[in-house]
Amino acid sequence: TRTEETNPETTKLIERLVERGTMREAYARVVGNKGAAGVDKMTVEALKPWLQAHWVEVKGRLLRGTYRPEVVRGVEIPKPNGGKRQLGIPTVVDRFIQQALHQILSPIFEPEFSANSYGFRPGRGAHDAIRKAKEYQLAGKRWVVDIDLAKFFDEVNHDLLMARIAKKVRDKKVLRLIRRYLQAGIMKDGVVWDRDKGTPQGGPLSPLLSNIMLDALDKELEKRGLSFCRYADDCNIYVGSERAGMRVMESITRFIEGTLKLKVNREKSAVARPWERKYLGYSFTNERKVRIQVSASSIERFKEKVKALFRGAHGRNLGRFIRETINPFVRGWIQYYSLADTKQFAEELDGWLRRKLRCNLWRQWKRPWTRLKRLMERGLPEETAVRSAPLTSAARGGTLAPST
Repeated sequence: TRTEETNPETTKLIERLVERGTMREAYARVVGNKGAAGVDKMTVEALKPWLQAHWVEVKGRLLRGTYRPEVVRGVEIPKPNGGKRQLGIPTVVDRFIQQALHQILSPIFEPEFSANSYGFRPGRGAHDAIRKAKEYQLAGKRWVVDIDLAKFFDEVNHDLLMARIAKKVRDKKVLRLIRRYLQAGIMKDGVVWDRDKGTPQGGPLSPLLSNIMLDALDKELEKRGLSFCRYADDCNIYVGSERAGMRVMESITRFIEGTLKLKVNREKSAVARPWERKYLGYSFTNERKVRIQVSASSIERFKEKVKALFRGAHGRNLGRFIRETINPFVRGWIQYYSLADTKQFAEELDGWLRRKLRCNLWRQWKRPWTRLKRLMERGLPEETAVRSAPLTSAARGGTLAPST
């Protein structure tokens, strides 16, 4: 049996929260992640001197259970599939405390999370979820129940979430602190709005809280013996037939809306073939062997992002623009989609990107005479260069005039 000192249910977590080692690790992570300032406009660079001046006071309030978080700064960002996603950006100090909370709570909950949960967990990621989805399809489960939770992070029921946390966390001061973070107001356009539900994305604690909430869904799916992959609020269930998929969709929707008090977006949810849907930016081929491929919508988003980058490139040195802007974005994108079995998309995007770069260079050269010189400097025969960058009869002459 575990002793009181090692039992995470009875240990005084608030004391572990403010330990020097916990705080040092939290500080390093927050500073390393950088991030925007909250409502107080404090940057991560200003955190260390602020803590040196105020940490004793903050630590005392945490230990007494009287600490109150600041409101979060509300920011809306566009979602890949349309619409807006609400982000809540806590102050740097609250991100620091939330990170410390995450560090002491994660070891308590993490060991009991489902093996089919891949989002925001150590040693797991989107690639693992995609590999598992492929594995299900190779086993003959060629229908997917694609469940979309409507505004999940905005709809989390605070009482249900706190009840799940309280099953393992007995420290009332820590429970009170978590609830205060859940209920911290959100400032939008200078107005503070109270929150009675939801756990907005943007703070270090939010991903863990989402997994705690949705662990109930994982356990329900496991109890029914279903094959599924969940990454945060993206959940795909793989079945052998359309009929079975419709049955699962109906019953799981009832569970999500009745038991978890969340909403299923019926317009975006569907029972379909895996190659007709996208999951975490990927899709699959309609083949017996099943191959992973990049979804068409992901390729379109890549092009839209690159076009947006090019709009800010006019007049800039092209070499520097490629090194500092294009290459980091492309490397990150390709690294994420390196799991794809089909590589033709990379060749096609390479050709498309090179055409965009040439068009940008062509616009920078502007005048026909400049274009003519630059083309010939790059080894193009004079006659071909003239056809590509035609000059007026007045401008044509001298050593660059085409031979007759």
